[in-house]
Amino acid sequence: MTKKYNLFDIVVSKSNSDIWEDAVSEWDIIAYEEDEDCDSSCVCGHSPIKYLYTIQNRDNDNIIFPIGSECIKKFNRDDLKEKIDIIESMFKLFKAIKNEEYIELDKKLFSEKLIKHLYEQNVFKPNKYNNSDAYSDCEFMLKMFRKRKERTEKEKRKINSLIAVFIKPYLEKILKFKN
Repeated sequence: MTKKYNLFDIVVSKSNSDIWEDAVSEWDIIAYEEDEDCDSSCVCGHSPIKYLYTIQNRDNDNIIFPIGSECIKKFNRDDLKEKIDIIESMFKLFKAIKNEEYIELDKKLFSEKLIKHLYEQNVFKPNKYNNSDAYSDCEFMLKMFRKRKERTEKEKRKINSLIAVFIKPYLEKILKFKN
């Protein structure tokens, strides 16, 4: 049986502040990986965890690893919750791509936040097909994500092309050490 530790004590002991509500504001996610076998345990002792995060205190450089997403969510910080959602969406999308599943631009593997994040990370590149305007590809993906009607064959081809040419290589690059 895994020994349980108090998350609050661990975080506060490695923070500058002695108060939980202040201590949690000192931390950022700096790395992440997926344990597909779920053999890992969080620093609090909770197991199994699939997504292992490394968090670093920006005030004193202390590091906590591995910490699970459920424990990070206890920090009650919207920015960290959003980052976790995006990271875990990227892992799910990458796994579907790697397994050569048919990728549908829907809520199963995508979100508006994920599409916007990909744009912010410069995943979409200016090229002759988007008139050297990478944002137009982001706008197209968002429009298609929101579209209620059936997509045309041309729209489906463009979605598949954007996934294959831009999104897949990006996910392979940033998640290559994580799998």
